[in-house]
Amino acid sequence: MLTGASRAASRLAGLVALGGCLAAAGQELEPGAYSPAPVNYNIALVSAGSSSGDVAFDASSPVSATSAVVRTASAGFVHTFALAGRSASIAAVAPYVRGDAEGLYLGERASAHRSAFGDPLLRLAVNLYGVPAEDARHFTSGAARTVVGASLLVVAPLGTYDDARLINVGANRWAARPEIGFRRAIGRLTLEADVGLWLYGDNRDYRGGRTRTQDPVRSAQLHAIYTLYPRAWLALDANTYAGGRTAVDGRQTAGDQHNSRAGVTLALPLDAHQSLRVAYSRGARVTIGGDFSTYTLTYQYGWLAP
Repeated sequence: MLTGASRAASRLAGLVALGGCLAAAGQELEPGAYSPAPVNYNIALVSAGSSSGDVAFDASSPVSATSAVVRTASAGFVHTFALAGRSASIAAVAPYVRGDAEGLYLGERASAHRSAFGDPLLRLAVNLYGVPAEDARHFTSGAARTVVGASLLVVAPLGTYDDARLINVGANRWAARPEIGFRRAIGRLTLEADVGLWLYGDNRDYRGGRTRTQDPVRSAQLHAIYTLYPRAWLALDANTYAGGRTAVDGRQTAGDQHNSRAGVTLALPLDAHQSLRVAYSRGARVTIGGDFSTYTLTYQYGWLAP
């Protein structure tokens, strides 16, 4: 069974960055994040991803003409449950990141290699309308044609971080994204729209004890999902995100982002418990951040809790 919780968790496995300049927050594409699921269902997943491309910086940055290759390996777990009579899920993902970047720093050629654990992610989601909490015996995935859901994604500052380095795997700050999602099924076609807001804590140990702040990033996603056969589907994905102005000790270091991405996702069942998901996306418009082409492969194993 490929549930909405498993779809969201497999996408979480790809939301990893190499340093603040390559931050993935706001760049996610999560088809099926609020699709119906029975309660008391568990999913274990492993994911591998590769991103490569250029990194665009604000004109005031000392870094320029930068390209990067970032590879990730992630492990995660999802559990669905009932919350106030509604279907809900909690998902956690722990990533490991290996990346290489090269470019110009103050006009001089420079490079960086990082290989370390990234910041883990935790997501709580609940379907507010259209999906009551039901066990597997009474659950029918196609019963709710219209679904409204909400979620909270939290990124904990537990990844590897060194204040002496400009590029880090961990961000050394908390981040959270509240989101509202809408889903409408029309025969085999499902249309989705999600709107969220990334909120960032301060990094108070940036480059020798300075404080780095970042304004919120507004994000929106659109997905068109076509069911090929039971548990197999193909999705066209797009998003846009804006904001995120940064400052160090109150002095602005980068302006607002105005970026967007587009991609495609294919999900295929292997048997009653196992499934694979393959995803590709690339930057459609990038003003500040990673203009990456990203490939992700995720394996999932699901089972009902006793």
